[in-house]
This record gives sequence, C-alpha cells and structure tokens, in this order.
Amino acid sequence: MKIALAQINPTIGAFDHNCHQIMAQAHAARKAGCNLVVFSELTIPGYPPRDLLDKGQFIDANLASLQGLVAELTGIGVICGYVDRNPDESGNPLLNSAVLFENGRILQTLHKQLLPTYDVFDERRHFEPGPATAPFEFRGLRIGLTICEDMWNDKDVFKKRIYGSDPVIRLARAGAELLINISASVYHVGKHNFRRHMFSTMAKKYGVPLLFCNQVGGNDSVLYDGASSVFMPDGSIAAQARDFAPDLICYDTQRRTGDQHPIAEDDLSSIWGALVMGTRDYLGKCGFNKALVGLSGGIDSALTLCIAVEALGSNRVDAIFMPSDYTSRDNYEDTRQLAQNLGVSYQVIPIGDIFGGFIHQLSPQFDHRRPGVTEQNIQARIRGTILMAHSNRSGALVLATGNKSELAVGYCTLYGDMCGGLAVIGDVPKTMVYRLSQDLNCRARVIPERILAKPPSAELAPDQIDQDDLPPYEVIDPIIKAYVEEARGLEEIVALGFDHQVAREVINRVDKNEYKRFQAPPVLKVTPKAFGEGRRYPLAKRFALK
Repeated sequence: MKIALAQINPTIGAFDHNCHQIMAQAHAARKAGCNLVVFSELTIPGYPPRDLLDKGQFIDANLASLQGLVAELTGIGVICGYVDRNPDESGNPLLNSAVLFENGRILQTLHKQLLPTYDVFDERRHFEPGPATAPFEFRGLRIGLTICEDMWNDKDVFKKRIYGSDPVIRLARAGAELLINISASVYHVGKHNFRRHMFSTMAKKYGVPLLFCNQVGGNDSVLYDGASSVFMPDGSIAAQARDFAPDLICYDTQRRTGDQHPIAEDDLSSIWGALVMGTRDYLGKCGFNKALVGLSGGIDSALTLCIAVEALGSNRVDAIFMPSDYTSRDNYEDTRQLAQNLGVSYQVIPIGDIFGGFIHQLSPQFDHRRPGVTEQNIQARIRGTILMAHSNRSGALVLATGNKSELAVGYCTLYGDMCGGLAVIGDVPKTMVYRLSQDLNCRARVIPERILAKPPSAELAPDQIDQDDLPPYEVIDPIIKAYVEEARGLEEIVALGFDHQVAREVINRVDKNEYKRFQAPPVLKVTPKAFGEGRRYPLAKRFALK
C-alpha cells in the first residue's frame, strides 16, 4: 500500500479554504498512486479553535464540512481530524476526533484519549477523553491510529509521565502492524530533534513503522513546523516532509521507502523559518496586506524588518525612522542603508519638536535637558503614536520590535516601543537576535555592519546604552532561560555559576513586569516557554523568591 502524508496549513474556522486544501492534496495523492492519504489533527476546523468550540454553528459547520468531504472524495482512503459531539449525558460536550472514510462511507471513527492542559494547551476545557481503541484493518494492514498527545506518554521516553495510560501500548499488544499519529505538534527550537528521538524509540520498541503527520503554519502565537515523517523499526527515517511549508510525501509500505525532503539544518535556520512563517501567516490569516516597522538604528528593529521582508516581500513592508535630539548620526545613515538594501519604503519623521511641545506643556515639572525615565517614556510613546497613526491611515500592521530579554526585565515602554499588533521577536533573547542577524548577513549582507557592532541603546538620553541599567545580555539571557523556561529557583540559578545579586535582580525584574507583558501584543513562540498564553502568572500577588 502507498500512503501519503498531507501536511497542510489550515486557517481556524475557514472551512471552505481548509476543505479545498484537503481535496487538492487528496487528489494529488491519488494521482501519485496512493491508496490512503493522512491529514493532521483537527484538519477541518484548524487547530487550536479555542473557545470557538463553544459556538454551536462552528461545530455544525465542521460536521457539515466532513460530510461534504466524505461525499466528494472518492478513489482513495482519507484520515483526517475533526470535532465530534460527545453523545454521553455526562462529561465535556465535545470530542477531538479522527475519521477514516473511503468512497462515500465512513469506515472508522475514534477520539483522542490524552488531552493536554499544559503550556499553550487547554483541551480539557472543551473535550472529553475518548475511550480506548483497537487497531483496524485497511487494505490488508492492521493500523493503530492515534491523535497527537496519545503518543506522548511513553515510559522509555518520559521520566515522569503525565497520564496513567498509554494508548500506543494497547494498540501494539493488539497487533497493530502500522502506527499512525495525526498531530498538531507545537514548534519550539529543539522540538524536532526530541520528536525524532521519541518516534524512533517507539518504532524500534514496537517493531513497526510509525507515520507522523503534523500540521504546518502559524495560528496566532503558536507555530507548527510540519516535518511529517515515517519512522522505521530500526529507528531510521524512510520519508520526511519539509518544515515550515505545506508538503505532500508518499511512503510505500512494501518497499519501505518514501520521499525525503530537506528541513532546516540547524537551530538558527529553524528559528528563522519559524519567524518568517509565523509573521506571514499572522498577517495573512488576520487580513492585513502590509506591515509597518519603526526603525531605530538598532539590531532588534533591523532583524524585525528583515523577517517582515522575507515573509511578505519588500513591496508590502514600510519603514519609519523617528530620530530625536539624542539620535546618533550613524543611525540616520544605517537605517537608510538598511531600507535601501531591502528595497522597502522608508520615511524619516523627526520627533524633537513634538517632544519639545510635550515638555513645554508639562513644565515646569519636566525638563528635556535632564531626561529621566518619564521623559524617556514620552519619546517612546510619541514614536508609538506616530506608528499607530500611519497604521490607521494605511491599514498596515505595526510590528513591535522588542526582544524576549527586554520583555522579561521590563526594559520597554507601554504604549511606546511595545505598540504593535505582533511581537515578531518577542520570544527571541537578545543574544539570539545577534546570532540570527549574523547568520542572515552570512547569507545576504543586508544589515549594515555598524548596526551589528554598536552597543545596544534605546537612545532616549545622552550617551545612553542598555548596560547603564542592565547587566550584560550574555548574563541576563541564561538567567531568564533558567527562570522562565526551566522554572528554576534563585538558589538553583546561583548554583549554575551566576552572581547571587545579579540573579536576584533579574528575577525581581521579571516578576515586577508581569503587568507590562499582560498588555504586550501576541508573541511568536519559538522557545519552550514564551511570554503569553502559555505562561499564566497573576498580576496582583505577594509571593517573591527569597
């Protein structure tokens, strides 16, 4: 039997669009001689639908779309994900489901058993766990079908398991000759390697091929890398789809061979691919045709502009440079050169007179000659107002340019540099911003070298640099990683070799600035723990690490 893994990029609730993609890929798989085509988790409605699941019309449209596909798609078996209603009188009202149909008949249905409620997942909010399932036969093969998390509870992979049962063991013991997992596996850097290890381990343990079909694309903050694969009983990969792009690969169960398409070679390429895809999908799925970036002459806005151009094309990105009296001459030249290198529309709007008008109206309490934090924030908010005015006029989405390090310690201004509809690099630490930018320049020298070389500065006061107020980013970033991503305490972080006072200062800054992050735009998630919906801390609290 020939099986196709169809890796599509669904839009949540765009039922006609999603079904069109399903139809097109199924026809392509049939044309390639495949007997079965496999799609990802909740393919029809898109994942994650969140509280749209509370809307009866949404569930009805999803079920009507399934019936339309069953009636129209012939000549090939189809496995795809959808939302079903729970027929039981008790429990949550819905089921996260998968279906196998062929030639107008539904042959099998089953429901997800393990429902994640960690990080960005909250499936128990709507779904009821499904009952245990058994393998089913299709074209002479006994297939064990699972949905995403059902695979993520193997005792040889996870030291501490979340769930008390393992659906895969039951399927293997019941004689499954082929394991299929339809998934919406959320991306973060390093996730691909972990999945590869996990699925290879399981394929070897059970001695059967394991097919993993993953969603691709960005839905709000959450990114899906695709990279659908077929793992053999010896742990090798017999077929692999691209990452960060829709794809279709075929696998022959008799020859045990399949299509092999390239993926990112390293973490930097992977993060770049994720950010470009996430930016493109966020704007496209939200209905924006253009992006707007405020340039400062610094590395963060330069990288954000490069990502936007890669995602959308230079004709769909505008840049505005808003110098003040504290802006260096170098930044005038560097921002203009960057815009020219990328071919984007570039405008200069000085803010000195506007800032002077603010200070005059607020005098005598304010003095632009000795700008404190308040005066510095006024400048940032002037820039934010200008960007939002141009956004309102042109319909372009403002891309916030702050990085994860700044968001973590609160080195950012509410309603100023935090303005925007999407924080493209809000989950990228400052040190990684430099690495990504240097890697980009090795491929295409677009960022002026002076931007890479100069010390980071907000330029909101005379001769200001970030290290006047913060420890070096080379120190901050690993502390943030330990505290935010690894949930380590103060003494654990100190034991890693960090100065007690510095570690405590960074942690205190992270805790104090929760209210700022609560008001930040959506952040594209590329690390194991991003600021946003996957990290839920109270704003009003009294607990602090000692």
